[in-house]
Amino acid sequence: MTILALMRMLGALALVLGGLAGALWAVRRFDLTLPGRIGTASRPERRLALVERLTVDPRRSLVLVRRDGREHLLLIAPEGHVVIDAFDAATFSGMVDRHVAAAPAETADA
Repeated sequence: MTILALMRMLGALALVLGGLAGALWAVRRFDLTLPGRIGTASRPERRLALVERLTVDPRRSLVLVRRDGREHLLLIAPEGHVVIDAFDAATFSGMVDRHVAAAPAETADA
């Protein structure tokens, strides 16, 4: 194999890898997705959502997950996971709204 053939091969490899890297950048930058199936209805509403995650320590975290209108508070650790509480999302948001409305307004001292 001559030097010219080796340089040509490495140049082609660099072009292919550069094209793949550029495509990956574009997908991530512009949040591109593949089109859905042809002839199907629009995507149904998602049933599962991660509402919030709080790290307790480097190995454990609390996760609030919403599923079908219910929220579940989970403790996730290397030893396993534990369901701490499960409640209706609508009931909980109503309680929070009442609590916030009943709390006295804080004034900032300048």
